[in-house]
Amino acid sequence: MHGKKTNKAAKKRFRVTATGKIKRTKAGKNHILTKKSAKRKNDLAKAGYVDVADEGRIKRLLGIL
Repeated sequence: MHGKKTNKAAKKRFRVTATGKIKRTKAGKNHILTKKSAKRKNDLAKAGYVDVADEGRIKRLLGIL
């Protein structure tokens, strides 16, 4: 028997780390960048992590749970 299919949209947006956390990219780095400071843009370029409250939902989409 096969499990639920992996959600392809979620697969493209999230990565699971070795410790089981879910890595994501931050929003707001695609357009309207001229009014944003260099510090803010550099911070947006860094990886973010999915909140613990949302991890279960994302893992289900990724087919982990």
